[in-house]
Amino acid sequence: MPDSRGTSAQALRQGLRELGWQRLAVAALLLVLALFTALRSWHLPILGDAENALYDLRAASFAPRTDTDKRIVLVVYTDDTNRKTGQISPVDRTVLAQALAQIEGLKETGEGAKGIGIDILLDSAQDDDPLLQAALRGMTTPVYLAFASNRTNPEAITWEQERDLRRYIAAVRTDTTKPASILLVTDNDGAARRWPRHYPGLPPLLSEALTQATPDAAPAFAGFTGPIRYRLPSAKDRPVFEKIPIDLLADPATAPLVADTIRGRYVLIGGDFADFDQFDTPFTRTGLSADPRGGHARMIGVEVHAAMLAQLLDKARPSGVPGWAQALGAVLAVLLGMMTAAARARPWQLALGVAAQLLAFAAVPFLVAQAGFDTLGFPAVGWPVGWLIAYVAVSAALRAVGAAQREFAQGALGKYLPRSVASEILRNPERLRLHGEKRAIFCLFSDLEGFTKLTHAVEPEMIARLLNDYLDRLSAVVLEHGGTLDKFVGDAVVAFWGAPIAYPDDGERAVRAAIAMYHAGEDFRRNAPAGVPPIGRTRVGVHFGEAIVGNFGGEGRIQYTALGDAMNTAARLEGANKPLGTTILVSREALERSGLDGFRPMGTVRLRGRATPVEVFEPVPEGDPSARALAEDLVAAHAAGNRAAVQALTARIGADGHKDPALANLARRLAELDDGESYVLG
Repeated sequence: MPDSRGTSAQALRQGLRELGWQRLAVAALLLVLALFTALRSWHLPILGDAENALYDLRAASFAPRTDTDKRIVLVVYTDDTNRKTGQISPVDRTVLAQALAQIEGLKETGEGAKGIGIDILLDSAQDDDPLLQAALRGMTTPVYLAFASNRTNPEAITWEQERDLRRYIAAVRTDTTKPASILLVTDNDGAARRWPRHYPGLPPLLSEALTQATPDAAPAFAGFTGPIRYRLPSAKDRPVFEKIPIDLLADPATAPLVADTIRGRYVLIGGDFADFDQFDTPFTRTGLSADPRGGHARMIGVEVHAAMLAQLLDKARPSGVPGWAQALGAVLAVLLGMMTAAARARPWQLALGVAAQLLAFAAVPFLVAQAGFDTLGFPAVGWPVGWLIAYVAVSAALRAVGAAQREFAQGALGKYLPRSVASEILRNPERLRLHGEKRAIFCLFSDLEGFTKLTHAVEPEMIARLLNDYLDRLSAVVLEHGGTLDKFVGDAVVAFWGAPIAYPDDGERAVRAAIAMYHAGEDFRRNAPAGVPPIGRTRVGVHFGEAIVGNFGGEGRIQYTALGDAMNTAARLEGANKPLGTTILVSREALERSGLDGFRPMGTVRLRGRATPVEVFEPVPEGDPSARALAEDLVAAHAAGNRAAVQALTARIGADGHKDPALANLARRLAELDDGESYVLG
């Protein structure tokens, strides 16, 4: 039994040779690109945007629903506050000082705020600064002032503003009033999805600063740059974070109304303006809002800090998918693309397999997110795109190999079949069955007269040259006329029409091919090299009948051929040319299906090995019509038993028989036979 591994390795080497080093290099580069894409899609143009969009969908789909968070409250400047104070940028600091005083005053009547984070940059001098600075220096409640640097956030603050900010913070800094970083990072599409990294020289992040000296501290978040956990309200009348207008808190008359909202909570103070300090979040693209009352899906900066603070308080740091697991997934995606392209499957099976794989690629990131893992950076797009590139690379390589193989196969088939038939078989291999079938075909045998004697008179090298030239001429005639070359037997050519594909004009082409082969043989004789003895004529026999056609042979060698009585009869007809003095003999069965004129009857003969007599005809399309009519009359008279007519016609033929030896041969044979008797060939 053959070694399948050795066969596979041999096929692989053959395929690589047919692919060529240039295509192989391109395929290898595409596979490298596929793996790179599967691993680095988050950092690539367009693919990165797609990854962001799919992450937003996952984040919105699995965002936790929550009642109003009782640990955090937002105190915000609004457009109404600015209209009342008459100051927009910078915001009124007197209101801020008054609000801080009200928060501090809560300690006198019970529990105060846990801490205060101010998300407002105090980077320029104002007339009411002494009031605010005094309030900040007098705070016993921890207060963290917004800080930003030009180096890490050049869009938000200039170097001059940073210098003024540092001076302001230095003027109010105490053990309880300190700076905190309000840096937020956005991806290339402007959305805030992840915690910012810590830069040397920056104070702690606002959310971390508020909790670092309290039992709420979460050391596990040190250096964390994973996703911000945004939450959605569980009911329309309960927002995730309560918002209190700062002027409501600053007014002593209304401050008691919101005092309970401040007690025991972290207070974040910032601006809530329609056109300032707004951030896109994963909810923006999905059309969701953290505000149950609807409105714009963007989120104000202080609310982003509140989301981070709540995440820190909940210690909700998701576990990241290990890098090795992502790399393994990328490799598997590329391998799947390669194997899918190389799979030999039916179209519906391939379509089903591709659909299943793409569905798996779409589902895996959501399943990973549902399991609680951090999927910010997980290649939801990279894997299927890497799969696609690998699929295209291998498919293109296989198409190139297939094209080379088809070209080779068509060239090989073209040596035996007409090009149109070869192309049809390559498109539909079922046409060339792997088993025998009974077909009605036109069979042709040809032979070169006296070739055996020639082989004894000429050097072997010359014989090989002559034979190759001769067979090349005759096989070209067969293919030109749409025939199938069966085999060469020495100088004999065996061909047939009607298989593997049958055409309505197979009979006409078979007979025309027989005539053309004779003329090709005559041309070959005339152009024989000097010193070569005279070469004989080409003789041809054509018959129509049933034969078994298909692939025959053993495990190691298969030949497409035709077997049966029809083939044997054609061979006998070719041999009958010699005793009958003809060059081409066509049976009545073939003649009637050829649709051609210009035949003359050569009588009825009994072929060796065949009990039934065969009526034979010689195609003479350019022959003398009177000679053709003479042959027809002679055969008809013999068949009718009209001896007188036979003798009269024989006499006429004998008078000029030297001009037509085949006709003279016919007359002589019929004269020797009884009425209607067939001529028996040895």
